[in-house]
Amino acid sequence: MNDQDDGDADTGDLARLVGRLDQTLDRLAHAPDFAKPGKVRPVLDTAKRVLLQQGGAAAIEQRAGFIEASGVFAGTDWERPEVLDPALSSGSLTSADADTVVIESLSELRFVAIAVGDLPHPTIPPERARRHLTQVLAINLTMLFGPPDEADRQRQGRLSRVGRSVLRHVAERIGYEQVLEQLVNEIWRILLQRPIQVDHVKQMITQIAVYRDDPEIDMGSGLGADRLITSLYGTTQLCREDPGVEVYRERLAAADRTILGSEATGFARSMHDTGLVSPYHPVLLRFLLDHDDHLLAEALGLTTVGRACLMHHRELVHQLIAEGIHPSTARAVYGLALLLERGILYQRAVAPALWRQLRLELAPAAAQRLVDTFGDVPVPRARLLSGVLTMLGLPLGVGQGDNPTCQAARALSMWANCDPEYLLHVVARAARDDEVVVNFEGHPISSRDLASGVAASDPVDLDPVSLVTVPHLDRIYAEMGRRCIGREGDPHRWVNPEFHGWWAWRGFRIAVDVTTGKLTDLEGFLRDLYATYHPAYNGDQPLIHPQPAGVAVTDTAARFIGWHAIALQRVALDPEGVMRFYFFNPNNDSGQDWGDGVVVSTSGNGERFGESSLPFDHLASRLYIYHYDPLEEGEPSLVGDDDVRRIMDLVHRSWGADRVAPVDLQAQQR
Repeated sequence: MNDQDDGDADTGDLARLVGRLDQTLDRLAHAPDFAKPGKVRPVLDTAKRVLLQQGGAAAIEQRAGFIEASGVFAGTDWERPEVLDPALSSGSLTSADADTVVIESLSELRFVAIAVGDLPHPTIPPERARRHLTQVLAINLTMLFGPPDEADRQRQGRLSRVGRSVLRHVAERIGYEQVLEQLVNEIWRILLQRPIQVDHVKQMITQIAVYRDDPEIDMGSGLGADRLITSLYGTTQLCREDPGVEVYRERLAAADRTILGSEATGFARSMHDTGLVSPYHPVLLRFLLDHDDHLLAEALGLTTVGRACLMHHRELVHQLIAEGIHPSTARAVYGLALLLERGILYQRAVAPALWRQLRLELAPAAAQRLVDTFGDVPVPRARLLSGVLTMLGLPLGVGQGDNPTCQAARALSMWANCDPEYLLHVVARAARDDEVVVNFEGHPISSRDLASGVAASDPVDLDPVSLVTVPHLDRIYAEMGRRCIGREGDPHRWVNPEFHGWWAWRGFRIAVDVTTGKLTDLEGFLRDLYATYHPAYNGDQPLIHPQPAGVAVTDTAARFIGWHAIALQRVALDPEGVMRFYFFNPNNDSGQDWGDGVVVSTSGNGERFGESSLPFDHLASRLYIYHYDPLEEGEPSLVGDDDVRRIMDLVHRSWGADRVAPVDLQAQQR
């Protein structure tokens, strides 16, 4: 239903409309399954009219449990609230399609009922519901506080009032001050993961800054918000009042060395503390290119290693700043600083490969892809270079976006981490030639010859490097899988080492029978996992290179959602003495509750930036695939029976609940 004007949509009184809504919900709830689709239309039409009334959102919230139980969400994207992405709420609430606006509104009001404790939910605890709503409000602050503009009125008509009334009701129910407090906490939680893409975070901070300055809007004290705002717009003395980059450039020209040193130190401290980079920071770096390398190192916040790398490759670093670092690519400042701190320019091939990147001529298709996503300022080659610097500095910050391309994202991260010269090779081929060629068991595979991959269309919500390379890598990965058709077992056994790199072990373990989907030799799978990765059973051998692995992702009720690619980074004791798996998760937010007490941590338990972690047994309970070195066998027989049995119980209570083969069940009972 596309609705520009509702006519008499809001002429009736609220009580009458709510009574009609109850009737339509009752008919939907009692309809047989085959008849339910025809009963949904009256519910949505009536709910829209209720939401257009003052007090309508509250009336819907009171009926949230009835609405969900009736089957309104069945068969839609909103059926499983545990997998809903708050970032998508903005598009739904501003849609010109009335059904989309209404069902999104019903879903958000369902979250309100869960958050305040009125609706116990099997998959969403109240705290998670509150966090979801906080993110929704953060992303839609403009709708929450601002009136509809002309574009909204043309696209949605009176329907634009629905989303705004729902958001106001949400904010009133969970509290404006708490919104800001939780929003600030949420931003810090995301920043501690040091993702490459932070545009959504910057947008949230910008909106906080705008509305904090509005005297008509009371958002509370917002402890911690000022630090976030100043990290972008008022980091140092010369840009304290956010004067604009041209004025800031003039102030730098008039500053003495003491002031410049203070500016450099202030920017560096803020950048490394928050993981955010002010648009003024690149202006300072570019100014210092003609003045003082010591201050340049100060502005990047470099330690002894980074300073030595800067001085040894001075000309290259100057060119990287001049070409790739601009106010609109400020994130690359942080990437460059961490790249230098890693010392990877001392690897023989990296510096020449970066010189090639500086001079790279982009294929029209690659350039257009960058322009379509990021615009034409700076030019596509500079945009891609900034992405290269950021990925080499933040290899664990790669995200897959809203795309089923976790394998490609994991590969990019592993190459940036372990084999940066190969990453630069792949980027050059994809950007210059619009083609990537990878060998599979001695035979080349060209992305140019392949029609499709795992993703149905080319991703658009990615960082510059991923945007250019992932379409090629996705097609190659899918083709490797196709070439394994007919082989016994899971194709990842052959694909992972060929796709990711020589360091991926050739030994392969899987806990699921590919043909039946049932668990197979789970006990042996777990014993070998301990013998390969746990220091107490592998001779105290640390993990030398990250290893590809697969997890069975579960929701907060420990129910199976799907298979997902991760990289096992290391195993170590956390500050509390608990042995933990530290791993890379390419999804956009690695802090997840997988149910039954398995809650993924991203900070506070010894994680390095970008790592996720779980106690060893908790991650073991969600792994279904891993690789091992067949030439380095540990001691699987020494693993305690109680440890194995505990993990098997976790599996059987979660993703393996309906996968227990009769023989495994008998073994467990014995």
